[in-house]
Amino acid sequence: MTILITGAAGFIGFHISKSLLEEGVPVIGVDNFNNYYDPTLKLKRINLLEELSAKSKIPFSIINSDIKDLHTLRKIFEGENLNEKTTTHNIPKIVIHLAAQAGVRYSLENPKEYIDTNIKGFHNIIDLSKEFEVEHFVYASSSSVYGGNTCLPFKETMSVEHPVSLYGATKKANELIAHSYSNLFKLPTTGLRFFTVYGPYGRPDMALFIFTKSIIENKEINIFNQGRMTRDFTYIDDLVKCVMRIIKKPPKANKFFDKNSPDPSQSWAPYRIFNIGNSQPVNLMEYIEELEKNIGKKAIKKFLPMQPGDVEATASDVSLLEEYIGFSPDTSIKKGISEFVKWYKGYYKN
Repeated sequence: MTILITGAAGFIGFHISKSLLEEGVPVIGVDNFNNYYDPTLKLKRINLLEELSAKSKIPFSIINSDIKDLHTLRKIFEGENLNEKTTTHNIPKIVIHLAAQAGVRYSLENPKEYIDTNIKGFHNIIDLSKEFEVEHFVYASSSSVYGGNTCLPFKETMSVEHPVSLYGATKKANELIAHSYSNLFKLPTTGLRFFTVYGPYGRPDMALFIFTKSIIENKEINIFNQGRMTRDFTYIDDLVKCVMRIIKKPPKANKFFDKNSPDPSQSWAPYRIFNIGNSQPVNLMEYIEELEKNIGKKAIKKFLPMQPGDVEATASDVSLLEEYIGFSPDTSIKKGISEFVKWYKGYYKN
């Protein structure tokens, strides 16, 4: 069975693609290799996937295209081979949709890109998934949907009607669109609310990457809200283990769903929502201290006010996830940061 992964050159897309290939599952990747951050890292990830494919003889095809390009996407779903490096191309039966315009702060500068990519692009993918009768449509949502909610930990059964960023609003919109497709067309959809994912080959625009680079280069790091921030940091290997289990379990309609007291995490339609987080929130200053230990150097700290669109704390309740797949993330910050710094120093020869 071939799996289509949008955003395959991205941080999470790369790791999931790698795990699938290692399990012997053919992968079709789609990515536009945009310059939101240095495309060199994206190309390196793809090179590693192509090397793994060649060694294992498991097909991997990467299509350089934007999810806004409906014409090209249709060709992919029809089974047309658009990569000259590969000789075969199968019709995807499972879709893992990860491509999106990321970043909360960037949404203040370029809101149109979030509408075009995160909503219009999302619709292109889910509509084709419906048309070509995909067996399971799995997509990346975000902890950002919880917005102004301050009741911790966040549970999938909570209201998410008060986004504080356009990014969070687009992810909430994705969940609503997915439910309508599950209801109208019986398309099994699973939304995954990721909580601050980090690890080797991570995104250069994320705090861990920025902090590590700045500390090594003796540059200031910006610490927002005077350091009074708490995050539920999720190690990439844990996230991949969750996704690998979830794709094998398409949701089923809940015949006992109570419409008088609706549970936002599920439905009478084949639709589910899950948090994917570590459930062990860490204060930002503790996070930086652990980073300093691994780098062997103190950070030059610049304390700043809270940024628009940010929230002070996140924490996940993953009891629904653990009940569903028999696993939940558990990698400690100590181990996770150690692995990241080890990778960073090796990759950038520091």
